[in-house]
Amino acid sequence: MKLYDYILSPSCYKIRLMAAILGVKLDIRPVDFHPGMEHRGPELLALNPAGSIPILVDGDLVLTESSAMLAYLAARSGPDWLGMSPPEETARVHQWLSFSHRLTTNLGGARLHQMLLRPGNIEALRAEGIAALRELEAGLFEQRLRQMRFLTSDRATIADIACFPYVALAPDGGISLDPYPNIRLWLRAIRSLEGFIEMPGIHRLHELKPDPHPVDGEK
Repeated sequence: MKLYDYILSPSCYKIRLMAAILGVKLDIRPVDFHPGMEHRGPELLALNPAGSIPILVDGDLVLTESSAMLAYLAARSGPDWLGMSPPEETARVHQWLSFSHRLTTNLGGARLHQMLLRPGNIEALRAEGIAALRELEAGLFEQRLRQMRFLTSDRATIADIACFPYVALAPDGGISLDPYPNIRLWLRAIRSLEGFIEMPGIHRLHELKPDPHPVDGEK
């Protein structure tokens, strides 16, 4: 199974993280995304005409959407990560997967503007990102009242992995996570998963500094 990957891409990291947690070995094919723009070259456009990464290739199967890749990896390991039961959880998983695409646009857009000087209205991107974080914070608060640590239940699903990277990297786009205690608890819960791996800007749990604004039950 080959992953066309850029080390600084949160979307690529989702796939590396999911594979690591599941114990799936990936053949990593690094892509010169910046400054080389290799993802817009003929080899990768032949695999993905949209000119984006990640791209996952497994035999004759070519996947070009990160949510589909997460679902494919999870389906190979069993139903738990897909939130297959009860039906309400399945629906919530898919709702948060859709939400994760919004995070890619707003939090990811702000990060690209700050780090790679991509064009964009940074104030609008930050405003949209903050609105999304408030929505996520409210959802996680409700889950915490139900004594559940993750987005749809008390176990992680592909929805958590899909949303995690762009939220964790929000400060790269100039958006602080200090106002969101339930998000911070959730980020730590994901970091505590067996098999968790880091990427530049996202550290392992034991490497984190103490939270300057802890809440009850947070370390």
